[in-house]
Formats: sequence, structure tokens, C-alpha cells
Amino acid sequence: MIRKILAAALVVAPLSATPSLSADALGKEESCKYQGQVMAAVQQARLDKVPLDQVGETITAAAPEWPENFSAAIPQLAQHVYQMKRRDLKDHDLGAVFEAQCIENWDQIQSMKNDLVGN
Repeated sequence: MIRKILAAALVVAPLSATPSLSADALGKEESCKYQGQVMAAVQQARLDKVPLDQVGETITAAAPEWPENFSAAIPQLAQHVYQMKRRDLKDHDLGAVFEAQCIENWDQIQSMKNDLVGN
């Protein structure tokens, strides 16, 4: 179940985090690191019982260290994470899993992204 949710979210996050500082400009490792940090922040918000409609502003109010445009992925990631049971979230580090999947699937994600924007 976690793998399916992360696989769907994996496509969403890099597509959302583009204009001002693109994933291509950062490189695979750095971009995936930031994406993992965003996922971890969303997971922590869920564990902290932050209401879904307040996740974005709660996370951004904490002044995260990733580039601002990566915060655009928060609503999509939150939709997936908030569908999961909190007890399941306690046993998994979604940020680390998300970062690893991002690195593993980087070329495929970039190809899908390019196809969607018509490059």
C-alpha cells in the first residue's frame, strides 16, 4: 500500500516543483533530497495531527530549508499521506523511501515530465 501511494506521489512532486529552480538545474541527488524532505515534513504533519487544510501553511511557516518551489508539492503529497493510517506512518520513514525512489526512477521521471510539457 505504501509503495502504491509513493509511486503515485513520486510523479506528482517533481512535476509540481519546477519553475523557479528546476529539478534539472539542481541535479538528481539534491532534487531528490529536497523531495524527500518535503515528504518527511508532510508525514510529520500527519503524525502531529495537523488538519489537512492547514498542512501547507504549517510546513511553510516552519521555514523549511528546501527551495520555495518544492513547497508546491505539499498539497498533492498531503492528499496521499493523509489517506494512510497514522499507525502505518509511525513504522516507515516516507522521506527516506521517497528520496530513494526518486533517485532510482530519476531518468523515467524526467522523461515523463518532458513528455507532459512537450519537450
